[in-house]
Parts: sequence; C-alpha cells; structure tokens
Amino acid sequence: MPTVPSKALLVLAALLFAASWPARSADHAATTLPVSDIQPGMKGVVYTIFEGDQVEAIDLEVIGILHNAIGPKLDVILVRLLGNRVQQTGVVAGMSGSPVYIDGKLVGALALKLGSFTKEAIGGVTPIADMLEIEQSSPPAGKVAANSSSHVALPEQFARNVAAGSGEFLVPIDTPLITTGLYPETLARFGKEFSAWGMTAMAGGTTAPSPEDSNLKPGDMVGIDLVRGDLSISSGCTVTTVVDGSILACGHPLFGFGSVEMPLSRAHVLMTLASAAASTKVITTGGTIGTLTQDRQTAVMGKLGSGPPMIPLDVTLDTPGEQKRYHFEVIESPQLTPTLVAAAAYNGIIGSPAYGEGPTLQMDGAIDLKGHTPVELEDFFAPADPATPAAFYLATQVQSAFSRIYSNPYELPQIERINLRVKTLTERRSAEIDGAWIERTAAHPGETLAVKVLLRPYRGEPFIQSIPVTIPEQTARGTLQLVISDAEFLNRNVQPVAASSQGQLASLEELIQLLNREHHNDRLYATLLQPTPTVLVEDKEMPNVPASAISVLDQRQNPGRARLLWESTAGQWSVPMHQVITGQRMLTITVK
Repeated sequence: MPTVPSKALLVLAALLFAASWPARSADHAATTLPVSDIQPGMKGVVYTIFEGDQVEAIDLEVIGILHNAIGPKLDVILVRLLGNRVQQTGVVAGMSGSPVYIDGKLVGALALKLGSFTKEAIGGVTPIADMLEIEQSSPPAGKVAANSSSHVALPEQFARNVAAGSGEFLVPIDTPLITTGLYPETLARFGKEFSAWGMTAMAGGTTAPSPEDSNLKPGDMVGIDLVRGDLSISSGCTVTTVVDGSILACGHPLFGFGSVEMPLSRAHVLMTLASAAASTKVITTGGTIGTLTQDRQTAVMGKLGSGPPMIPLDVTLDTPGEQKRYHFEVIESPQLTPTLVAAAAYNGIIGSPAYGEGPTLQMDGAIDLKGHTPVELEDFFAPADPATPAAFYLATQVQSAFSRIYSNPYELPQIERINLRVKTLTERRSAEIDGAWIERTAAHPGETLAVKVLLRPYRGEPFIQSIPVTIPEQTARGTLQLVISDAEFLNRNVQPVAASSQGQLASLEELIQLLNREHHNDRLYATLLQPTPTVLVEDKEMPNVPASAISVLDQRQNPGRARLLWESTAGQWSVPMHQVITGQRMLTITVK
C-alpha cells in the first residue's frame, strides 16, 4: 500500500482545517443558524485558543434548548464539548465568546458553564440572533443595563442527560482579570471587589504593540483594559464575530453597564492552566485596537480603531531615602473608577522598599474636573490596628471621594486628571483622646474657657493639650454640649453635611465645596452644640433659626433644598497636632 510523505500529510491537514473554517460574510442572515433549526444530537464545533494565537476547533454535540433561560425570549443552547483537550480542562475561563458553528453556520457564542468539578465539559451557548440585537437596540450613553440572574437552573431532564445532580446551575464562564505589577497584598485587599465583578484575578503580562494586532478573526482573544501604565489590569474574552470593523464577544455581560467606553487591546494566550476546580487561560495583552462601546446582557460590542481617552493618575511617593513616581491611566467609569484608582494608589505606595506598615502617611493631592473646582485630597493617615496599614486608609479615602463625586445627581463629572503626593513619616504619629475637662462648667456669653484634653500617643508619654473655647456673644441661656473629637467622628456624627446634603444641593460645584470643607485627621476639634434648630439650604448652614421661619418651612408643600436639623453649631475650634487624632469626649457647659 503506498504511503503519503509526512510533509504532504501536514499540508493536507492544514487544507482540511482551512476548509472547515466557516466563510465570513457581512451578511449575517446567510451565515447564521436560528435556534428554531437546532435539534438535540446535532454536531458542531467551537473555535477557541488554548495556546499562542492558534485558533483550534473543538467538536461539540447539542443536548437541547433551554427556553427563556436568562430572560423573556432569551434562550440558551446546551452543548457537550468533546475531545481530549476539554476532557482535561473542561470549560475554561476566557472561553466566553468562542464562536459555535453547526453545518458551517454561526450559531452563537459559548458563554455559560455547568458549575465546577463536573465530569463533562457542559456549556451554554448564547444564540447569535440575541447577540446581534445589541447593534440594533443600543441604549443611549449613560444608561445602565440591568443584569439578570447569573445562574441558570438546569432542568431535571437535562441534568440526567449530563450526569449532573439536581439543583445544578449554568453560570457565566469566568472572565480572566489579567494583572501585571499588582502585588499580592493589593489583590488581597481588593480581591473581593474584583470577584464581585465576576472575574478571576491572575497574573498575566503585556506585549509590545504589533501592526497585526487589529487583524482579528472569530476565536481570537481581546482584552478590555481597565488600568494601564506602571500597573495594568485587563479582562479577556473571545471574539465571536468580526464584521465591518465591529466585533461581538463574550456572549454574556462583562459588567452589565450598557453604553461604555473602554479600550480594547489584542490578547494572546500563553497557556491554558488545567484545574478540576476552574481551568483558565493565562493571557497577555498588546496594543490598543479599538473601543468597547456596549456591555449588554447577551454580548459585548466594540469598534476597531482608536481607543477612548483614559484618566491620567500620577502618584508620587516621598520617603526619607528616595522619591518614587508612578503613572497610570484608568478608565472613566462611575462604577469601576473609584475602586481602580484606590487599588492603583495602594499598589504604588506599598511597592516602595522604604514603605512599611508602621509609618504615618501624609497625602496632598487633587482630582481635577472639567469646569469645576478641584477636589482637594489632603490628610494624615496612621495604622489603626496591626492588620490594616495606613496606605489602605489613604486608598479608601480616595475611593470614597470618587464615589461621592460620581454618585452626584446633578451631572456626569468629567475627570481630567488625578494627582497624589504621599509622604511617609518614619515614626507612627497618632494619639488617642483619653480625657477632657474644663475648670469651670458655667460661663457667660463672651467668656473664654480653657478646655484641657489628655492625649495618649502611640508608645509615648501622655500629654495635655489646651483648646481655648469662647462662648459666642449671641448664645442664649441654657445647657450646651461641647464635643472634643477627631475629624472622623465630626464628619460622620456631628456635621455629616456633605453626606446628607447630596441631592439637595444646587450643583456638583456645591458638593465639591462641601467635600473640600471636611475636617482633617491631624487636628484636634472642639465643637459647641446648642439645642436650637439649624436650616441647611444647599451648601450653607443657618443656625438658630427662629420658630416663625420653621413654621413657614413646615407649611410649604415642597421645601425644596432646605432641610431642618434640631441642633446647631454655636462654634468650632481646632488645633493642628501633626499626628492622627482618634477618639471623642462630651462635656456640658451651662450658659448663664
């Protein structure tokens, strides 16, 4: 029997694979197969990458159709993947979007998997017709698409067919969260928030841009860049189809945010890490190839070309021995930017060899917004307990400022730049309020009382700090409360104006002014409170409001942006301490 040379066999195999690859066309109707034509037992293939940029064909078999599985008229095609590859790996994180073909026609994207530790590679396919609908019914910018349940119950008859127990669910295939330059400690601090996004965080890498990066075909991988620069964070999905410069990928929502603007990059698979619990692709990302524009229930969509603008974030870390500068670029997203900025800032601070968990941190920075006053970021931070370093408190305060700016009901803010300068102080500078007293508890209006505060520094000798408090001339007779406190207690309990006024101010600018007036951790405060009403009108406080004005306010059906508090601040004094102050004490003063 004649033999075929090995080189000829390789050529023949290549030709057969090329012949099996479905022809791509701009006409969706000519190349797609509707769900109504799909029957159990049909054979097909799914195209995906396990290593490098080589798209491989994996055989599959249709098990059945789950009608209305993820919503009204949103079906799922249940399939069984076949072959040695998937017997070892199962359905792999990063396979989301892998195109599925039957008889050379595009059926949809592999998007769901059957739990973990399953004996078979069972997946759910999002029909291509549902994915294509996002091109025709994209919501206007700024709207957020609602997520449906992330679990699809597996009916009993299908559970028997796939040897799964009762109560099994199909869940979205995990999306790898590729990180470079991210320290394990940063991942430990922010990992829960990453996991809440439905992503599996893992180390990856970046590669140099190539002119070939934008030459995509179905089965290739793309990255969605969240942070770039000295730290990079990207997610990865498989491309389902490429038509006229537009791509569809994932087959399920990335975050479910609706209209978005996120950079698309070319992703490459280093290897596929097999695991009985959850196999995943180890990915690197390359050059920017376009913009992700839609993040919907059945797919994500993007346009090839230039990427969207990102927010520059510069972190300068001054230590006794050196200065480190870090530069990042972060996507502008009301939902993600606060966490991403906090993680990047935290990662930059702890990355310095000179940084330890004990030192005090002094922050001086700003968030620049287009058309508005910058949001000032100035404060001191010291570790409150051995398990939480000062850098985490600093990062979460930056995160809080971003969250409050983005959640404002007045306008969509446009962040232009973030600058953070952080100075490390070698010793731990913190002191706790251990007591407070005044020599006389009774005074007349206009008199000044010397308030004594006992402070106990960290590993230091206690000392007494004096604060002169002058009773205002217009103070009425009666009993007043004097609050000796740190900034946090004051911001949260005594004067929570910025938090409680949101939605009742006139503009974003007024919210920024309130944020910039918040108290600082390195000052010791004395606040005199009297039991008389205060009216808050937009960003202004009107203490000691007469009863006649309150009556008028009560009779109005819509008092507008005015709010009534049954306590007024008669005066406030503070002393710079150059260390973080914690604690509070209450004193009583009788005005004669």
